[in-house]
Amino acid sequence: MADNKVAPDGWLVLDKPRGLGSTQAVGAVKRNLREAGYGKVKVGHGGTLDPLAEGVLPIALGEATKLAGRMLDASKTYEFTVQFGEETDTLDTEGEVVATSDRRPPLAAVSAICEHFTGEIDQVPPKYSALKVDGRRAYHLARAGEEVELETRRVTIQSLAFTGPDLRVEGVSAFATTAGRPDPYDPQMPLELAESVTLVARVSKGTYIRSLARDIAHALGTVGHVTYLRRLQAGPFTEEQAISLDNLNGIGKGAPLQDHLLPLEAGLDGIPALTLDPDSAQAARQGRVISEMAHTDGLYLAKQGDVPVALVEITSGTMRIVRGFNCT
Repeated sequence: MADNKVAPDGWLVLDKPRGLGSTQAVGAVKRNLREAGYGKVKVGHGGTLDPLAEGVLPIALGEATKLAGRMLDASKTYEFTVQFGEETDTLDTEGEVVATSDRRPPLAAVSAICEHFTGEIDQVPPKYSALKVDGRRAYHLARAGEEVELETRRVTIQSLAFTGPDLRVEGVSAFATTAGRPDPYDPQMPLELAESVTLVARVSKGTYIRSLARDIAHALGTVGHVTYLRRLQAGPFTEEQAISLDNLNGIGKGAPLQDHLLPLEAGLDGIPALTLDPDSAQAARQGRVISEMAHTDGLYLAKQGDVPVALVEITSGTMRIVRGFNCT
C-alpha cells in the first residue's frame, strides 16, 4: 500500500494481552500503521506493563509522544490476585518459589488490612524490575545470580479495595494488632480462610503491585505472589477505551484508524483549553512569551480552532510554552 496518508497525532489505547511486552506492543502498532499506509510514525507508550500483566496500555502517536512522559507520572489503577502460601523470587508466577507457609488469612483480615496499606507507604521494589543498580537493570543482575539491593521508596496507594464481600465485622478495630495492624490470627476473627484474594488498587507512579502483594501477605502473617494483574486505568485512559490486538491488526488490514484514534488532548484530561487568535498562535509556535493574558494561573492546552498549538503555563498574566506541537 502506498505511503500517502497523513501521519496521525493522538492515542491508541491497547488492551495489552498477557505475554506481550510493552516494547512488542509498540512494534505491533508501528507495523500495522505501516501496513495501513502511514509510513514512518513516531510511536511511544505511556507506561510499561510487564509481559505477565494485561490491560490498558496507552500508545502515543506522532505529536502525542511529547506527552508520554506526563503519562508515566499519572496515577494508575490495577486489579490483581494474590495467591497465598508461596512467595517467588519474581513475586509472580514466573519465578522460583523462595518461601512457603501453611497459614491462610481469614477473609475478614484481608478486608481489614486494606486501610493499613492506603496512603503513603514505604516499599522495596522487586529485584526483578527494570530499575538500574550501578548502571545495570536489576533484573539482569538477578538473572545472573547476583545479589540485588534496592532502596526503599515512598509511594502512595490512593485506594485499595477487596473485591470480595464486605467482611468488615463490628469490633475488628478492637482486635489484637501487630505493628498497628489487625492480627489475622486473633481467635475472635471469622474463620473463613482465603487461598487467594483479588484487590483493586489506585496507585501513584513508581508503585510495584508485586511488592504490594508481597507486603500484604507478610502483614497477614503469611507469604504470597501475584497470579493475575490487569491495569484498569492509566491516567485519563480506561479499559472501556481500549482495543484488542485483533482490532489493532484490523487497522493494518484496512479498518479505519479514526474509529479507534483518540485526539492528542485526550492525554490532557482536566487541563482546560485556551483559544488563541492567529497572531498569538504564531507567536506560541515560535516559542515566544505572551503577556497580558487575562486568565488564572495554571496549565492550559492552547489551540487555534481545533488544532493543538502548545501546552502552556500562565503565571501572573504571562504565558510560556511548556511543550509545543506541530499539528496540522
